[in-house]
Amino acid sequence: MFLRSALLVSSLLLGLSGSVFAQTAQQGQAAAVQAAPAASKVLPDDAVPGQAAPGGIQGQNIFDVKPEVKPDASSSADYMKQSNGQRNAVQPGNNAPMWRGVAAGADGFTSLPKSQAPEAGNLIQAPVKYPGSRFTTAGEAWRQVRNNWIIPYGGALFLIALGAVAIYFFTRGPLGHTEGDGPAVIERFTPFERSAHWANAIAFSILAISGLVMAFGKFLLLPVIGLTLFGGLTYLLKTLHNFAGPVFAVSLLVVIVTFIRDEWPQRGDLKWLARAGGAFSKTRVEPPSYRFNAGEKIIFWAGVFFLGLIVVGSGLVMDKLIPNIVYERSTMQVAHMVHAVSTVLMMSMFTLHIYLGTIGMRGAYKAMRTGWVDEEWAKEHHPYWYDDIAAGKIPAQRSQTPAADEARARAA
Repeated sequence: MFLRSALLVSSLLLGLSGSVFAQTAQQGQAAAVQAAPAASKVLPDDAVPGQAAPGGIQGQNIFDVKPEVKPDASSSADYMKQSNGQRNAVQPGNNAPMWRGVAAGADGFTSLPKSQAPEAGNLIQAPVKYPGSRFTTAGEAWRQVRNNWIIPYGGALFLIALGAVAIYFFTRGPLGHTEGDGPAVIERFTPFERSAHWANAIAFSILAISGLVMAFGKFLLLPVIGLTLFGGLTYLLKTLHNFAGPVFAVSLLVVIVTFIRDEWPQRGDLKWLARAGGAFSKTRVEPPSYRFNAGEKIIFWAGVFFLGLIVVGSGLVMDKLIPNIVYERSTMQVAHMVHAVSTVLMMSMFTLHIYLGTIGMRGAYKAMRTGWVDEEWAKEHHPYWYDDIAAGKIPAQRSQTPAADEARARAA
């Protein structure tokens, strides 16, 4: 009895489902018959009934009566010369001409005035070839110069300079035979000269350390200290870099004006250079010189004057502080490359200067710290200068101030 009831219910359900599916199919066929005329309107003129339509984009609009879309438009001889409007007419959505123009440095339209935003309508710079780069867009060319040349070779040069002074110090020791501990009777640097020097030296140290971290920290520090600490350190050093830059620029000008009169070539400079200051001789006796020897003069003219002014000038350009310059991306790229190269050369040159002024020459640091030296030190390192002092051509004490007298008392 139960089995017979189940069969009856199943038959009723199957019959109901069949009628529903049949009704749905009839409605679908009717809709297809009604849509057939509309569908025939979007078929190409050469379409064959009963065959599948050709592949590719068939129309810009599904309601077009006579579409002009050509899937084989790329075979046209003028395909690469088409404007964006022409390409869009035959291949909707293909904006290749527009992006080729963008990549070539084409300018678009902007409401901003050219004087305030000279590159507002330009997305990508035009191709250019910087020294050491391929012919490519200017931004990529700058990146190639920085990453492939300035960073690796600049870092190598600086390491070579550090290694050279380290090898010399551990194999030959400091230069000079006198410590300069005798009576401080000769004023080598006045308080003003020492203030200018130390202001410039401290600013340079801040700029050099922060610049090294910004240039090489990603490769050396980031894997060691982690992203969080490295990000905070870099932000701090970048801020210090921005504040120390103006101090370095002003103090550099003061140093140039203050010391330039004693930095001109004089008798004995060529002999000093020919013997490399006696650094590699067996006796290690320094050739005679005036107040500054030929090595110090090279540091002054090549490092302080020439490279220093280039570093300051390029830094001011990157800060947009020099008037009458069109500040475009290319301006910043060239300024950065000049700034980076001159800075690496300056740091490598000043490595020797800092070494000789601290641990590389006996009595040199004391002379700059106190301003005073004894007679033995002056005779050994700058005998021509000492002779002028002994003859009365140059006063032994050039600053007559209480601060100078106090410094002399401390030095003695």
